[in-house]
Amino acid sequence: MVETQLLADRLAQARDSVTAIPQLSDDTPGLDLETGYAVQRLSRKGRGQVIGWKLGVTSRAKQQQVGVGSPIYGYLTTAHVLDYGEPLVTAEHINPRCEPEIAFVMGADLSGEHVTATEVLAATAGVAPGIEVLDSRFTDYRFTMPDVVADNASAGRYVIGTPVSPAGLDLRLVGVVLEQNGDVIATASGAASLGHPAAAVAWLVRSLASSGEGLRRGDVILSGGLTAATPVSAGDSIVVSIDRIGSVELAVR
Repeated sequence: MVETQLLADRLAQARDSVTAIPQLSDDTPGLDLETGYAVQRLSRKGRGQVIGWKLGVTSRAKQQQVGVGSPIYGYLTTAHVLDYGEPLVTAEHINPRCEPEIAFVMGADLSGEHVTATEVLAATAGVAPGIEVLDSRFTDYRFTMPDVVADNASAGRYVIGTPVSPAGLDLRLVGVVLEQNGDVIATASGAASLGHPAAAVAWLVRSLASSGEGLRRGDVILSGGLTAATPVSAGDSIVVSIDRIGSVELAVR
């Protein structure tokens, strides 16, 4: 039997000491996705109020690459938020990487096992450009899917720009540009997240229903990385621009 609390404590110590550890599955052969989510739920304690959720592995190509058939998710708390204009302090992280996201700000509660993308859009107050800072607690970013689920889907920090109404926007087709220090390093479209970002959020809602949870009015949902994540270091500047939605910038210190 896997001792989930011990695994949660191990990850908490790695996070608090800013020290990478070997992946949990190296010495926990019974670690599967269900156990990973159990560890993740335990890790919420002492991390602040849950104010949203994040999706990972939303690219179909990435799913095939790592051998899973669906995305994964993690939680966001007040401890994950970077205010607009607040720098990312690399000393507080193990190996930070940034990726562009379309963030959803919920205008109504939403839950249930059969929620659709259309219902997600109807319940959305606004969408915003976002930068997610990934920060795996595992050495050399080496992990299995159950490991990364236990590690809260590598959640580090995030910042979002000003939300705009999704009305009239085809989020599949919006163009996304990721810049680092003034250079364009990746481009994508909204369809990179499960074919449609709202479809990714609908998957999240359906998945949360199994544990009796859902989205609440005001929650922020990071709907999945739209390009590969780029490593960052002190002195870097990251800008994410999304057509018809806006842009957001993050200074790295």
